[in-house]
Amino acid sequence: MEMNLTETEARVLGALIEKDVTTPDYYPLSLNALVNACNQKNNREPVMNLDEDTVREALGGLERHRLAGQAHGADSRVPKFEHRLGEVFNFTRAETAVICVLLLRGPQTPGELRGRTERLFKFEDLSSVQGTLQRLMQREEPLVKPLPKLPGTKEIRYMHLLSGDAEPTDFVASTSPSAAWTGMEANASVDRITQLEDDVRALKSELERLRQEFADFRKQFQ
Repeated sequence: MEMNLTETEARVLGALIEKDVTTPDYYPLSLNALVNACNQKNNREPVMNLDEDTVREALGGLERHRLAGQAHGADSRVPKFEHRLGEVFNFTRAETAVICVLLLRGPQTPGELRGRTERLFKFEDLSSVQGTLQRLMQREEPLVKPLPKLPGTKEIRYMHLLSGDAEPTDFVASTSPSAAWTGMEANASVDRITQLEDDVRALKSELERLRQEFADFRKQFQ
């Protein structure tokens, strides 16, 4: 299935999936509730400030991909919207949770995914997260891919492919000279802290020596 969701479409789809699982009593979502879900400050990277027209346009794009649309049979005068991810991909709950977090927060390591999917699905261990990622990568049309390791990191990050195969701009930024300089500054801070700790230990030792000399001095006049 050829698909290349925009950043806004990915956010809208991720928000619909999340609310379906975490707040089922308030799902499907009205347009206003969906806008608020997209613009949440927690569990979103980056934080967005979308308006109703932008979200409505994104819903139109998702509907063309058969990934979302207006809910039918909802007992409400206000139109409500739902995702249709299961109809298109037939995901397991674990796969749905991983895709949802990748849509909402961008590339993640398996460790980050395990912690950030807890409200959606509880992975027993890291290997179960990695197994889910493998299944998503081994589909006839892969939906996840690994990214090259960032300098100074050990874990691989994974990105979803619903927005195409291009590496996200945050990966490019993270490997830029400014990011390297940030790392150097962090190392310098650690060095300064270590030096301060050494200075404190030296001062304590000197204070103890002076105390002992003063005690010896007093004994001479007792």
